[in-house]
Amino acid sequence: MTNLVHISCTVILVSLLLLVDVSLTECHTKGLRPKRISRGKQVAANMTQTQYSEQQFLKWVKFVGTLKHSVFSTANNKLFPSYTLTVDRNPATGDFTSIQEAIDSLPFINLVRVVIKVHAGVYTEKVNIPPLKSFITIQGAGADKTIVQWGDTAKTLGPRGQPLGTFASASFAVNSPYFIAKNITFKNTTPVPAQGSMGVQAVAFRISADTAAFVGCKFLGAQDTLYDHLGRHYYKDCYIEGSVDFIFGNGLSLFEGCHVHAVAPKLGALTAQGRGSLLEDTGFSFLKCKVTGSGALYLGRAWGPFSRVVFAYTYMDNIIIPKGWYNWGDPSREMTVYYGQYKCSGAGANFAGRVSWSRELSYEEAKPFISLGFIDGSEWIKI
Repeated sequence: MTNLVHISCTVILVSLLLLVDVSLTECHTKGLRPKRISRGKQVAANMTQTQYSEQQFLKWVKFVGTLKHSVFSTANNKLFPSYTLTVDRNPATGDFTSIQEAIDSLPFINLVRVVIKVHAGVYTEKVNIPPLKSFITIQGAGADKTIVQWGDTAKTLGPRGQPLGTFASASFAVNSPYFIAKNITFKNTTPVPAQGSMGVQAVAFRISADTAAFVGCKFLGAQDTLYDHLGRHYYKDCYIEGSVDFIFGNGLSLFEGCHVHAVAPKLGALTAQGRGSLLEDTGFSFLKCKVTGSGALYLGRAWGPFSRVVFAYTYMDNIIIPKGWYNWGDPSREMTVYYGQYKCSGAGANFAGRVSWSRELSYEEAKPFISLGFIDGSEWIKI
């Protein structure tokens, strides 16, 4: 009897360890498990190993497009404001004179939609929304009229005398879900750095939470302007400006109708998507956007070994480097990244000069990336 109990406990312990190991995998998709290939299964005689791997990967992409990405059963957004706060530089015409003061006034755990209307003006402050203050809307008087700005970089010294790093350099940081921003500019005032400068990452806005939407906003900076850190995000009719890797992170994000503008003096890169494994359902999709600016621009650099970026129905000016994509100095990433374009236009959209490891997509391949379904938007986007 004692032996039987010991064996049962051992089986339970092993099972729990296996479950813990699975739970450590960072993945938005429910129920996604790679299909095991038996050791005895052989590659077809007329296919190389590379061709076989490519075939399996494209099957996986098609499979992912049929799934719901959310770790929640249904995203439960709260749209109607319970109350509204106003921010104005003039204390006589607003509830608060700074955005951070308005945020600090909310309960430690916020469970109702709060609209913070920020009147026209330039607000020079560093703003942080903590993880438990959900359902906040920041609404400006117009992106050209309401501006929030700060000027930290990765090498700026923090309160303990240590460099802040890229993560903490953000002028405006959001760590709570169901955030909405409308008609406002987020800016990092750090000037465009010289080519090859170190420690000059300067984030204008960081989103580190799920289900965030941005409408009619501007994100202004140079290197690392928009840190799309993690979670599902929707950018509609926004303007994003920068020089190097100015849209970066490991979010699952759809950019629709956005204007992306490069201010690189010589060489720059639009995206640096950080997908780290085949099981992470993350990536950037640019739908009906416009890419303009100065310098010579890569569409993206493979920050993550499984980086994933798609451009569809997007106008690209002649600033795009013909190769399009850079492997981050690691040729092995050419086998695992997913970079594609579908029906793009403009002088920079010519696919003929693209690297061999990028893709000109068919409609079926592009379909998972060109609707709100890419981010389960029908569950939570109602703005």
